[in-house]
Amino acid sequence: MLKIQLSIWIERPYVGLVSRVWLRQAVKLTLVHTGISSQVELGLVIAGDDTVHELNRSYRNVDSTTDVIAFALSERGTKYEPFVTPPDNVIYLGEVIISYPQAKKQAEEQHHALDRELALLVAHGVLHLLGYDHELPEQAEKMRDMESRVLAAIKAK
Repeated sequence: MLKIQLSIWIERPYVGLVSRVWLRQAVKLTLVHTGISSQVELGLVIAGDDTVHELNRSYRNVDSTTDVIAFALSERGTKYEPFVTPPDNVIYLGEVIISYPQAKKQAEEQHHALDRELALLVAHGVLHLLGYDHELPEQAEKMRDMESRVLAAIKAK
């Protein structure tokens, strides 16, 4: 049975602009749709452009902001298999950091709700933690398909 330990941090200017309950639901639906059924732990941060820009520069050598960054603790593919089973049987996936200003800007550009954009970025980041990627066309198609399924499930809730 899927059990999630989710740490959510929302930087001060964005507190109250997005629901922690809603973010938790978006993470859960992403994990369910990928077939994860074990105990997992991850972190989700809603941040500003300055924070995301600094992380992007420091860890990816890209001197600009972006919409979402994922720091996975494993690069083993879509079915996470830890090197050793942790004593508490919890699989530690990593961290997802989302730029609230970028999400807002992209929602406006795409003419859809901010919640939809945030859901897409949550799904995108969590999928990266699970080993999904979009470097090659077939990888991108698989990732987009999963994102679409997650967004449909979130919309149905």
